[in-house]
Amino acid sequence: MKIINIGPDPSQVYRPNETNINDDAKSGYRNFQNGDLIERVYRTYKIMHTNQTLAFVKKKHEMWSGCNHTQMNMMESIGTLDQLVDESDPDVDFPNSFHAFQTAEGIRQEHPDKDWFQLIGLIHDIGKIMAFWGEPQWAVVGDTFPVGCKFQNSIVFRGTTFVDNPDEQNPAYNTEYGIYQPQCGLDNVWMSWGHDEYLYRVMKFNKCSIPEEGLYMLRFHSFYPWHTHGDYMHLCNEKDQHMLPWVKEFNKFDLYTKSTDLPDVEKLKPYYQSLIDKYCPGELYW
Repeated sequence: MKIINIGPDPSQVYRPNETNINDDAKSGYRNFQNGDLIERVYRTYKIMHTNQTLAFVKKKHEMWSGCNHTQMNMMESIGTLDQLVDESDPDVDFPNSFHAFQTAEGIRQEHPDKDWFQLIGLIHDIGKIMAFWGEPQWAVVGDTFPVGCKFQNSIVFRGTTFVDNPDEQNPAYNTEYGIYQPQCGLDNVWMSWGHDEYLYRVMKFNKCSIPEEGLYMLRFHSFYPWHTHGDYMHLCNEKDQHMLPWVKEFNKFDLYTKSTDLPDVEKLKPYYQSLIDKYCPGELYW
């Protein structure tokens, strides 16, 4: 797909609503130390980090990449998120569909000329519908990370949650590069299985006309060790370096638009339906 060249680093050019949030408020997001939801969050990550092995990820690719589970349009799939509360999220405890519209509206305000970017905000978490088709949340939600190489320290709860993961003790997988070559590119890296990779596969399978920048946002928005902590750069190639500022830009809206001030979804639907009709119309294979 075409890569858009807009000139300077988008994460430096654009200043989303994050600039209106003081440091104390920012520190309240992604609090993995304490809070009302922390026990649920830790439990989800502990199970995830025990079971997300290279073999497991490859099995999930075989199971889901064929997109042969059902057919539905994009707005229908967004509606299913009304029933989902993300068990890995320490920030909010309301249905994921509201977060979808919050993110999209934040992007729309700061990027009125990039409708594809607004659409990414709306659909980025739709891959979580796997939870309604039998996948446990630990294989659907949460931060992602490469498998087949050393688990880096920036992964959430790294110190206590990987002790029972068999890849942790496997000398073929627990070195800095593991099964990979230097600068092999993220396209060639097996990521822990979750909603990011699944929705990326759905978009590719259905030949949706989303720009490559948008596909990177979908595929790697939960890869916090990379886009926030700067880890795994030894696996990245030139394309990944070019896309990183776009993923960072998206992350600002994904994170800092979370609020208990919930949007009027019905009022917003007609506008976003027009974007769906433009970039991923009709019945999609899932």
